[in-house]
Amino acid sequence: MEGLYGLLITLDSFLGGARWFPFVLLGVGLFFTIYLKFPQIRFFKHAWQVITGKFDKESDPGDTTHFRALTTALSGTVGTGNISGVAFAIFLGGPAALFWMWVTAFLGMTTKFVEVTLSHKYRVKTEDGTMAGGPMYYMDRRLNMKWLAVAFAIATVVSSFGTGNLPQSNGIAQSIEATFGFEPWLVGSVLGILLALVILGGIQRIAAFTARVVPVMAVIYLIGAMAVIFANLENIIPSFMSVIGDAFTGSAAAGGFLGASLAYAFNRGVNRGLFSNEAGQGSAPIAHAAAKTKEPASEGMVSLLEPFIDTILICTITGLVILSSGVWKEKHENVFDRSDMFFVDGQYDDSEKKDVESLYGFLNDVEGNEIKPYTGTITVVNGTAVSGDFTLINSRSVAEDVKYSVGSEDLFTGTLKIEDGKPLKDNLEVSGKSLVHSAALTTIAFTRGFFGDFGQYIVSIGLLLFAFSTAIAWSYYGDRAMTYLLGPRSVMPYRVIYVAGFVWAAFSDTTLVWALSAVAIVVMTLPNLFGILLLSKEMKETVNDYWSRAKK
Repeated sequence: MEGLYGLLITLDSFLGGARWFPFVLLGVGLFFTIYLKFPQIRFFKHAWQVITGKFDKESDPGDTTHFRALTTALSGTVGTGNISGVAFAIFLGGPAALFWMWVTAFLGMTTKFVEVTLSHKYRVKTEDGTMAGGPMYYMDRRLNMKWLAVAFAIATVVSSFGTGNLPQSNGIAQSIEATFGFEPWLVGSVLGILLALVILGGIQRIAAFTARVVPVMAVIYLIGAMAVIFANLENIIPSFMSVIGDAFTGSAAAGGFLGASLAYAFNRGVNRGLFSNEAGQGSAPIAHAAAKTKEPASEGMVSLLEPFIDTILICTITGLVILSSGVWKEKHENVFDRSDMFFVDGQYDDSEKKDVESLYGFLNDVEGNEIKPYTGTITVVNGTAVSGDFTLINSRSVAEDVKYSVGSEDLFTGTLKIEDGKPLKDNLEVSGKSLVHSAALTTIAFTRGFFGDFGQYIVSIGLLLFAFSTAIAWSYYGDRAMTYLLGPRSVMPYRVIYVAGFVWAAFSDTTLVWALSAVAIVVMTLPNLFGILLLSKEMKETVNDYWSRAKK
């Protein structure tokens, strides 16, 4: 498993983690924003009018309404990225990461407008009478690039697991276990059955489900978040100032004690923004292709609201909860994931400035760093290490009050072998105090409001609804991609594997899942960005033609 994790990290370093990727993503959004004269501002009001049904016609071709297409697409974006992803970005890059999520969302509103319009324009009716659309159809039917369409469709299938399935299931299970104590395998199994019941009904059942669930889950989450924000009202302005100030000065860009550089905050903020709102990834156009309309640009305008709702509203609220409560800088009792845990040679204290600088250099591969991974033995008595010249790092912080157990209950006594910073004992469980990230960090933050400990249940319920609806929407994206690749008969086998993956991910390693999602996102995004750039002139003509008629 560690070998796979290492491979994914390497791939991510060349793709989403590479310095060039955020500039490509933001650059495409900036180009279309200027080229189309800021459509996210010009058409914002009109977009709301479209989703209210003002221009709906029952006779228009399609499978569902503008509103249901929007809620289906939103259910695909509003998921663990809004709860876990924001926390993970702040953990890695500090407050500045939230600023770059805003930038990604603003420019992403235009990117999504473009990709949805073009994909809707070249959608097709399948053998069973339903609509199928997405970037693979404009790549094939308009650009005559079958190879690019096939590459995108394959990436969509992979990303349906890496973005919409595995991290969603993992996030749900992690939160439910922490809050209610239910075993992850049980949570995964129960939700897997419910997932199968919904997705077997196709787009009609999926759209009906999301139209009911998305508004409800947004209200529940908003109530819980406001309870924290108002309880820490005096910290809201300083939190906003740190988000904006750190993005340009880097004075507190480090997430936690041993965080990353300003450049890393920028990179991870953009990547987490993409993971959350999916602008440019090419996923949402698949859902919007089902909307009833003869005007592709009208559906594109509906879609530009997604990054606004998902990131500028919901992600900002999550970020303010975490920052205003202060929990992102505190150590909390938790069980350490092996991939977050690392033994280094020597004794270090993250309350000492000199040690923090040294550990920062080690964790961020700063040239000249002298810290080495620990290799040797550790003597443990009743769960406590009594010998060994080492420091245990977990979640980019020095671990405190560490206990070593076999399983979850029996304290370990004996000798532990450590090789290249990692313990060799398979059934070892290590716990203690350290920084935390992802859903666990957001869950703790929600307990710092008027609801107290009850706030953690709001996160669990919100995460359950957010993530489950995302998994449902992504199953549709994947089955449309399978339909394009291998025909309608391939859909049922895909759905079976999709449900099985959802169950498995409930008890898999959280960091491995996030690494997989990071790679899958980029593999899907790059062909889509390339394709819409090639059709920029046609996009402008399509929008101008629609708008000239819509204003009359």
